[in-house]
Amino acid sequence: MKEEKVGTTIPPPSRRRCCLDLSLLLRSLWMGQTASIAGIPSASNLRDTNSTQILIKSRSTSSLIFPMPGVDTVDADAVADVDILSDGDGDGDGDYISDIPDECLAYIFQSLCSLDRKRCSIVCRRWLRVEGQSRHRLSLKAESDLLPIISSLFTRFDAVTKLALKCDRRSTSIGDEALVLISLRCRNLTRLKLRACRELTDAGMAAFAINCKGLKKLSCGSCTFGAKGMNAVLDHCSSLEELSVKRLRGLTDGSAAKPIGPGVAASSLKSICIKELYNGQCFGPLIIGSKNLRTLKLFRCSGDWDKLLEAIAERVTGLVEVHLERLQVSDVGLAAISNCLDLEILHLVKTPECTNTGLVSIADRCKLLRKLHIDGWKTNRIGDESLIAIGKQCPNLQELVLIGVNPTSLSLGQLSANCHNLERLALCGSDTFGDAEISCIAAKCISLKKLCIKGCPVTDHGMEALAAGCPNLIKVKVKKCRGVTCEGADWLRASRVSLAVNLDTGEVDIQDASASDGGAQDNGLDFPPVVSHISAVDMPSSSTGRPALFKGRLGLFAGRNFVASTFRRWSNNNSNSQSN
Repeated sequence: MKEEKVGTTIPPPSRRRCCLDLSLLLRSLWMGQTASIAGIPSASNLRDTNSTQILIKSRSTSSLIFPMPGVDTVDADAVADVDILSDGDGDGDGDYISDIPDECLAYIFQSLCSLDRKRCSIVCRRWLRVEGQSRHRLSLKAESDLLPIISSLFTRFDAVTKLALKCDRRSTSIGDEALVLISLRCRNLTRLKLRACRELTDAGMAAFAINCKGLKKLSCGSCTFGAKGMNAVLDHCSSLEELSVKRLRGLTDGSAAKPIGPGVAASSLKSICIKELYNGQCFGPLIIGSKNLRTLKLFRCSGDWDKLLEAIAERVTGLVEVHLERLQVSDVGLAAISNCLDLEILHLVKTPECTNTGLVSIADRCKLLRKLHIDGWKTNRIGDESLIAIGKQCPNLQELVLIGVNPTSLSLGQLSANCHNLERLALCGSDTFGDAEISCIAAKCISLKKLCIKGCPVTDHGMEALAAGCPNLIKVKVKKCRGVTCEGADWLRASRVSLAVNLDTGEVDIQDASASDGGAQDNGLDFPPVVSHISAVDMPSSSTGRPALFKGRLGLFAGRNFVASTFRRWSNNNSNSQSN
């Protein structure tokens, strides 16, 4: 039986294009064909299964099927074939669409990009139904006018397991009634992201948690519910593995803050990320109770964290990844973290009370360290001493990022000689990293593949040293190093044809003192600069005031997200392979 066409909702050429593209793909898969084409086949070629080919580009999680060139100019024969393939009149080749089971059609839809899925969904009623039932991810504009259409929306998309609800800050968000209704229609929900849903209360989150007990990942930012709502999730969602909280405005300030956790979720939690909370330490019971925790990220949270880190390290010894950014933490906290002997990734960003002593304690005990990111904030409290200890004690080091740190040939030589797996190295705003240091790296870093340098006193002579060293080097990025000229970069390219050299000779930017906020954050998440939260960890200032020195030190590294974004891209695949 033919499918009823929804011809009034889409122009015939677009419907024919969808039918043609998908019919080609169906025939290709059904007949066991693969490869790629450079255009739409003619009518005669369309009937030849050997000439039917599709352009497919693989991605990490799925495949994208790109629109084939020439679809806007479909000839009459091709249109006729589309009608045969989609309508199934019984003449010619037959109705290939109807012959394919719904499961196979759904599999193909999952390989399409979002726009093509929408186009396909309005070709006919069957495609509409199959596309809706096969969609597992959904992102909705969570404004108040979403409430009336929730029932019909989730009647169509009844298999959603990953949901994002995002509201504009200037709009009124959905409330408890809408969230509860969603939870009733999506009981198999495993991931939920809430952004700026300011109308949600503790009662709404509690009802949601009761209905969606299989939740595995929760991310909430700029919401107004408080400790009761968060505790309700932790008490009912026993499978929760990842929790990310940013600017949770409903939390009570000061000593009256109600403790959060641990709850039944503590036994399953593997990752906790807390950002921009004045009272983030109320999550202490949850962190301490999460004995299987592997990743802990603390960004711009006020208060003294040394004592809490000591309590955490005593109970949670399996930590593999720790990020500390703009926290009041000292060597005492680093010594506590050193008790996590499985530690592989450590980020220290703008923690001026941390010195060589604390980092040496990490080096002495955390022998498995693979990635180390340090933003020294030009305090000169971390330098050769701790880096030499890292070089001696951490032979598995693969990635090293130093921002506002002044290493010399002593520490770099030690790192190069002992860390044979060092593949990615970045130095930004270092006053001591010059030609001698880059020559040391070129001579000893045999495994180095990617090098990033920004705002350092390197010249063309350093580029010449790279030409003869680092045999595995495949990519070099040099930015705002005044001593490196275009001629030097061109000479390096000519000397090593296989080496990708990216040069930016722009002047060092000193206007924006907070542009480095994205420097060493977690992969793919960017947050606006919060300069006012610096006060808890400010550097010592003179009696005449700090603005000139303070802004000068910060401004020297404006735009340092160049280094961070570079290494996020470079190391993302490596991180995934290691975690798997």
